[in-house]
Amino acid sequence: MTVAVETGTWQLDATASTVGVRHKTMWGLVTVKGTFTEVGGSGEVRPDGSAVGTLTFDAASLDTGNAKRDTHLRSDHFFDADHHPEITFAAHSAELREGDQVHVVGRLTVRGISRPLSLTARLRDADATGLTLDTEFSVDREQFGMAWNQLGLIRGRTTVTATLRFGRAAA
Repeated sequence: MTVAVETGTWQLDATASTVGVRHKTMWGLVTVKGTFTEVGGSGEVRPDGSAVGTLTFDAASLDTGNAKRDTHLRSDHFFDADHHPEITFAAHSAELREGDQVHVVGRLTVRGISRPLSLTARLRDADATGLTLDTEFSVDREQFGMAWNQLGLIRGRTTVTATLRFGRAAA
């Protein structure tokens, strides 16, 4: 069964959306988790059913529950939030595929470095007033200039999880 989504402009509901990261540290023994507390975005569903849009995350809003670690993550070793305050994902195309699967192609920009990113999201709770997308994907932080790795403590890819709730934008 394919779900139809209303055409028009949609606005991210930041209060009903979450964007989190998790990464293994301490040689893979500990998983650090965090959530971006300030997110925004909008999108447009076109008459042909395809969609485009942009999401933004305040790099300094990442909260891992440890103030010292969060300060380090904001530093030039990682997000360099003073010079690159926003992380953006620009979706150039999003197409509903079989069932509730959405194929998304776009560009992720972190620390001023943009890389192509394709992912699959799951559409749920779609109706005339709102829709929710869930996704999980991984990125190589070194591709975005975040190569700091004291004593080899941090290895592997970072997993990003998101639940994004969009509502109809006011006309």
